[in-house]
Amino acid sequence: MLRETLLLIYCTVVGYVASGIAASFFRLVTSRPARFGPLAGGYLGAASTFAFCAVSGPAIIVDMAVTRSLPRENTLGWLAGCMLVALLWSACSGVVLVELIYAIGNSV
Repeated sequence: MLRETLLLIYCTVVGYVASGIAASFFRLVTSRPARFGPLAGGYLGAASTFAFCAVSGPAIIVDMAVTRSLPRENTLGWLAGCMLVALLWSACSGVVLVELIYAIGNSV
């Protein structure tokens, strides 16, 4: 049980770090913060938007929760909810990334 818990924590950290790297790279290249929205038009633009938002979603959520519009009431609950969503999203994307890295490592 402890091993699986530590592995889940590791995957969550990997997912959030990958999210932060993708969002920071986007900011470096475009000099605008990462956001949920279309990156370009057409099918290729839709596919790249989906892939980008799937990877960088937790960093976008945390950035929006901390730096942008905060509600006047129940701020602590709203921030906790945003952090919980980002945490769960990081765990899911981290599991996918670790599994992908493991599969690539075994195929070489």
